[in-house]
Amino acid sequence: MDMTKRGLTIYFCDGSKLSIEFPVQTANEMAALLRLEEVLKERQIIATVDGAVVVIPFDNIKYVQVFPSPPKLPRYAILGASIRE
Repeated sequence: MDMTKRGLTIYFCDGSKLSIEFPVQTANEMAALLRLEEVLKERQIIATVDGAVVVIPFDNIKYVQVFPSPPKLPRYAILGASIRE
């Protein structure tokens, strides 16, 4: 995997999903943690995608999967988990 690329898959409440790939956005782990906390506080994901702005409110999202996992996460994060369906 190209370690300069990052991505996320957004799973929506209606069963659809959207995958986005993007370059590294922050210079270090602490900046990445702060950005994650800001997104959680604002309750929306905003991205420029192919020259357009995409705004995705959390109200429509079931969950988000981000790769690769950031090295720093909030203290309350559960580590080493698996999804079982």
